Amino acid sequence: MTDPNVERKLVEIMRIISESDKPVGARLIADEMHNRGYAIGERAVRYHLRILDERGFTEKHGYIGRTITERGKKELSDALVSDRLGFIITKIEELIYRTDYDLDSGKGNVIVNISYIDKDDYDNAADVIRYAMAHGASISPKVGVLEEESDDYDIYIPEGKIALATVCSITFDGLLLKNGIPTMPAFGGLMQMENYEPEGFVDLISYSGTSIDPIKIFLRRKSTSILKSIDTGSGYMLANMREIPASAAKRAEIVIERAKKDDIGGNICIGDSGEDVLYAPVQRGKVGIPVMVGINAVAAVEEAGIQIDTHPVSTVMEYKKMKIL
Repeated sequence: MTDPNVERKLVEIMRIISESDKPVGARLIADEMHNRGYAIGERAVRYHLRILDERGFTEKHGYIGRTITERGKKELSDALVSDRLGFIITKIEELIYRTDYDLDSGKGNVIVNISYIDKDDYDNAADVIRYAMAHGASISPKVGVLEEESDDYDIYIPEGKIALATVCSITFDGLLLKNGIPTMPAFGGLMQMENYEPEGFVDLISYSGTSIDPIKIFLRRKSTSILKSIDTGSGYMLANMREIPASAAKRAEIVIERAKKDDIGGNICIGDSGEDVLYAPVQRGKVGIPVMVGINAVAAVEEAGIQIDTHPVSTVMEYKKMKIL
């Protein structure tokens, strides 16, 4: 098997060649590799190019240079997907760090999801969101409403649209971290509801193993039945789970209970050390904390036939500027 460092260089060389509209020579590739932080000389580039030629990923055009083949383009596309696998979890880590809401002072930022709806649909959408939130389908009843002329946040709002910011469940991870508890979301999933209570996860996607937010995937699949869950007690809602050290469970319980006083809820339970929680696996020495996600309320809007475009785990927003619809 080729050394991973060599593979990374091969991918970067293919990327450089693919970005050119004409054949590229080894000297130009070496110069560009230096610009991108790779300490590799012209001679080493020629060695890597021979490997690419042998694999059928590049084609040599005499002394002019190389172009990328169709097979090479496909390989590069697959490699770029692999590069993106860590993107979501990296973005989440950044937002967790930026969550600075203080439970004592009531000041600071929480993580929010951003959803876009037509202005003409706002009143109907707000009714559905209120209904869903009143029945515990979201972690907070507070929403940020941003219109085109709003300049409070660096959020692009298309003409004729309104942006709705709902509190994201990853906020819990930020609160736990701020209180000295290391945490990281493990799974996003589909939670089966029975008799108005969570019965267990029926589908899970790891945050570290996907290039798309797991909750976004379930939204695209139209997997939820939020309104049915509220009306009949049975259906499917969205939830996620994070893991924390088992030794921090008691402290986490205090933080979670304190957050409820500020209308930040949705926690289902805190599991036992190393034990599965609602059919979700937990690592040894850790406990799992499943939480209903803030997007459930906007998923209900789509179920009601109102078009809405939702982006989970989007940015941070000052919590005190959000309001109950």
